[in-house]
Amino acid sequence: MKALVTGGAGFIGSNLAARLLAAGHEVRAYDNFSTGQERFLDGVRAAAGFSLVRGDLLDERVLSAAAAGCDTVFHLAANADVRFGTQHPRRDLEQNTIATYNVLEAMRANGIRRIAFSSTGSIYGEPEVFPTPESAPFPVQTSLYGASKLACEGLIEAYCEGFGMQAWIFRFVSILGEHYSHGHVFDFYRKLRANPAELAVLGDGHQRKSYLYVQDCVDAIFLAMEKAGGRVNRFNLGTGEYCEVNDSIGWICEALGVTPRLVYSGGTRGWIGDSPFIFLDTARIRALGWQPKLSIREGILRTLDYLRSAPWLLESRA
Repeated sequence: MKALVTGGAGFIGSNLAARLLAAGHEVRAYDNFSTGQERFLDGVRAAAGFSLVRGDLLDERVLSAAAAGCDTVFHLAANADVRFGTQHPRRDLEQNTIATYNVLEAMRANGIRRIAFSSTGSIYGEPEVFPTPESAPFPVQTSLYGASKLACEGLIEAYCEGFGMQAWIFRFVSILGEHYSHGHVFDFYRKLRANPAELAVLGDGHQRKSYLYVQDCVDAIFLAMEKAGGRVNRFNLGTGEYCEVNDSIGWICEALGVTPRLVYSGGTRGWIGDSPFIFLDTARIRALGWQPKLSIREGILRTLDYLRSAPWLLESRA
C-alpha cells in the first residue's frame, strides 16, 4: 500500500511508519511537529519509499496535496494533552474532530477509501461493565478528549456510509514503549530524576489502569486490517489485565533503586475526566488470533529503559 500516516513523527506514528516500511509499503508521514520529534524518524528517513510532509491537519490545502496518490490513511495525529482539556476546550475540537473531518475530506478529494483511526478507551467514560466491550452502552462523556474522539468515530462511520469508505477504528488503552514522550511513566521518571526523594502523584494511587506495548498495538492494527472486512470495524486494544497506579510506581522505583516519599493529590481522580478504572474487553481482536507479547509490567519497564537511554527526549519536552 501507499500510506499517509498523520502524526507520523509522533510516538505511535513513527513506530507504525517503521513497521510499514519494513513490510515493503510506501509511507508518507504528515506531522506539524507540535509533539512529534525529528529524531523519531532517524531510522526511516533514508528508507526507500519514505517521504515527509511538514503540515498541520487544519491546513486543508497542504493536507489534500499530501494525500494525493495514497490509498490508505493511518490517522494517528491528535491533541496529546489529555490532562488539561478543560483549560483549553477548543483544542480537542480543532485538533481531533475538525482535523479528522479535514482528513476525511482529503480522502474524498483524492479517492482514498481506507482509513485506520486511533480512537481511545476514554470514549466509554465511566462504564458499568468491566471488562468493557465494544458494544457497551455509552454513559455520559467525562472528558473533552474522549468526547472529541467519539465525534471523530461518528464522522468516520458516516463517511463510510455516505462515500463508500472502509474504516478500522481502534479504541486504545494507554500505549507504552519506544518513542513514548508523554504519560505517567514519562512524568514519574522526569520527577524522580530531578528529585529521587519525593514523588508527586495525581490522584490517590488506586486508579486502576490498563496499558499496551506499542509493537503489540501495531501488530493488532495490521492483523485487523488484514482479516476484518466490514465497512466499519471497531476494536478495543489492550491487555487482559490492569494495574493500580501504585503498582506502576513500585515497579519504576524498584528499577531506579529509589524509595521516594509519595505525595498524593486530587482524590480518586488525577484530573477532570480521569477515569478511575479502565479495563477493556479485547475478545474481538483476540478472536482474529492476536495476543499481546508483553505484560503491563514488562511494557512499563521497557518504556523506562527507553527513557533512560534517551535523555534528549526529556530535555526536548522540558
